[in-house]
Formats: sequence, structure tokens, C-alpha cells
Amino acid sequence: MSRRSVLAMVVLAAPLAAPLATAWADAGRAATALRAGAARRDITPREPVPMWGYGERHARPSEGVLDPLQATALVLQAGPQKLAIVGLDLGRSPAEESLQRIRDRIRQEAGIAHSLIAGSHTHHGPVVELTDRPGRGQGAFDAALRYNRELEDAIVAAIVEADRQLAEAALAVGSVELERFNRNRHSKLAPAPVDRSLRVLRLDHATTGERIAALVNFTAHPTSIPAEQLRFSADYAGALRETIEAELGGFTLFMQGAAGDLSTDRKLHGDHAAYGRALGREAAQLLATLRPAPVADATLQVREERFSFASRTNFNNPLVRTVYAAAFFPELVANFLDEYAHGIRPRVTVAVLNGNLALVGGSGEFFCQHALRLRERARVEQLFFFGYCNGYHQYFPTIEGAAEGGYGADAEVAPASVGAGETMMNAALAWIYQLQGKLD
Repeated sequence: MSRRSVLAMVVLAAPLAAPLATAWADAGRAATALRAGAARRDITPREPVPMWGYGERHARPSEGVLDPLQATALVLQAGPQKLAIVGLDLGRSPAEESLQRIRDRIRQEAGIAHSLIAGSHTHHGPVVELTDRPGRGQGAFDAALRYNRELEDAIVAAIVEADRQLAEAALAVGSVELERFNRNRHSKLAPAPVDRSLRVLRLDHATTGERIAALVNFTAHPTSIPAEQLRFSADYAGALRETIEAELGGFTLFMQGAAGDLSTDRKLHGDHAAYGRALGREAAQLLATLRPAPVADATLQVREERFSFASRTNFNNPLVRTVYAAAFFPELVANFLDEYAHGIRPRVTVAVLNGNLALVGGSGEFFCQHALRLRERARVEQLFFFGYCNGYHQYFPTIEGAAEGGYGADAEVAPASVGAGETMMNAALAWIYQLQGKLD
């Protein structure tokens, strides 16, 4: 294993360069200690339901459990501002209506106004898009509809419990570049872009030193298990979490990166479990080197918006609808088409903690260069990019990726207009500077 570089720093609170003009930013500026809490709930379906990720399965129901699926929640608080970060062993985050119900509940029950709720993108989780309407799941897939309600309850319960566990926290972040863990599965150009960074965030109790949580951010498609395997699995993320928690204690969240064009490289590591343990050992080693410090003057600002892009695919064409329905199954496709009726409307969420740590979430499968370029231009001490976050709107290739074509870049699975990814990343970049007080 060759490491190109290692970065480990303590994130210290620092005054912002200038007051921000908007009330939603000012609300997070009260001088206060950083607080954090974490919790977990099981989200494994208890009944057979359709599985997410591989079209060739169509609506075939699951046949059991290979390993359990989990929802792990981390809540951060700085002054009156609270942010929930949730890592899910799902192919994506909850669908739009479900996401809004979850957000309404955590606002009412815990006063949490902001959230980054993301799937790991395992292809061995359940379908979550079906809804209780004719032709969209009602009657034909009632077990899946029951699961959706159970999923919402479990996510809310994990967040609310994490909020109850809030305690003054010490914080550190670090990163390492790893070779032979991921590869570009899309580009035929050489060298193909790859985001090799393993990024971690460590939170300990400020007084006792006991571990609260570790957040691990890496970029590789969790498609390590054959499609014909119809049992639920967290893929490599489950083994990664177990390895870190066994060595260091506390909770571990896995947050997927901009993995639209990146797969695992398992030649040196074996199956999904062995790969997850190997990646977990790398993360645990990095986490062990960090020295968290209390944050005496914590700040937290968050901004989120939905964008609207024209579709490259005419979803109103009956032939197009028929092809998609045959590739997956009609009820699933009908729900996707409902969401795309007024264009492709992805969501971007940006949080800036202590003025120098950025968390960016995007609701789809972004190509890795989107995250790489954003980090280069943001010039913060650390930037975490979370894909499959706060919704799901399929692939967002780079412009040059779209020009190269191929799966993940063609209009069939990347329907948003070419350049949509760059537009969102430019907005995220401006927001980071605005939240730091560097731009009006």
C-alpha cells in the first residue's frame, strides 16, 4: 500500500472575516462550544420487498439477509444551529415525500432544521421509491410501502436519540491518499481521474475523551456482490464500520463520495467483506493518529437549494416510458417520472463548520472530478463531499465525461442537461465563500 500524502489537523474555531448579511447565517454565530451526539437504528426490511440497484432483477422480491442494514446518525450543534448527518445502508436517500416527512418530524421533535441524509449506494438494499398511489405501488407492493414507513420511523428515531446524546465535543479531521482501493470505471482516457482520498472526522467527549463518533468518507461504488444475490447487504460499508468500531469504539458513519464514475478495486482485497475490513483498518489507523481538541467558539452555517434543469430524455414519449418500464418495472418508473414531470430538480446542501470545514451534499451520482475540483477551489482546511444525499436524481457527469459518452454519461441515466454538475458545484463554491463571510 503506498500513501502519497497524509493530512491530519485539528479544526479550530476562528472568527469569520465579515458578518454575513442573511439571518439564516447569523443564527449560527453565537459563541459556544461544539456539541455532538450519535445513535443507530436497524433498517433491514422484515418482509420480502423489491431490491434496488440492478434493473435485471425487475420486481423480484428479496430472499433474506446477508448482513443487516443500518441507519447511523450524527447530530452537531453550534449555538442554536443543529445539523443531522445520517449514513444509510441504502442505494439512495429516501424519496422526496419521505424525506420531507422525516425533516418535518426532526424539526418538530428535536429542533433540527438542517440535515444531510445519504445512502451508501449499496445495490443490495430495498427499493424506497414506491408510493401509496394507484399504479405506483398501492396494492401490488404493500410490503414495500410498510417498509417505507418503518424506514422513516427508524431514521427519525436515530436522529432524535443522537440529539438527546448531545455533549460537548472535541473535534479533529484528517485525510490520506490510498492506492489500489478504487478505479475509474467510465473513462477510457489515460490517466483517468480518480479521487483516492479517504477522509475522516473524529468526535470525542471533550471531558472524558470517550469516542462519540467517526465519520468516514470514501468514493467507490458498493457493487461488490453479484446481482443474482437477492439477500440484503450493506456491502463493504458494513465491514468497514465493524472494523473501526471494534478497534476504536463509538459509532462510525460511512458517507459515500462522488462515486458516479468510480468502482472498488478489490484485486488486493478479496470480497466485499475483506475489502471493507481493509479499508476500515486504513481509516482506523488514520483516526488513531488524530488528536481532537475542544471547539470553544463553534459556528455552523448551512445553505440548501434545489436546482431545475431541462431533461435530455423526453419522458413524455410513450415509447421511452415503455422502454424504462421494461428495463426496471412499471411502478418504480412511474414514481421517477412523477418527480421528473417538471424537469430534473436536484438538491445541493452546503454546511460550513467553524469557518474552515465544509460538508457538501448532492442528490445524485456525481462524477469524481466534481468533488476534486470543488476541493481545489474551495481552499478550506477540509471538504467532505457526500453523494446520494437528500434525494436522488441519477448521474451528473462532467461536461467532458458527457462528451466521452458511455454508461453514467449518456442521457438515459444522466437526464439533466449537460453542465448541470458544474452549475451546482459553482453554486456550492460560492456558498462556501459566502458562509465564510468572504463573498456577499
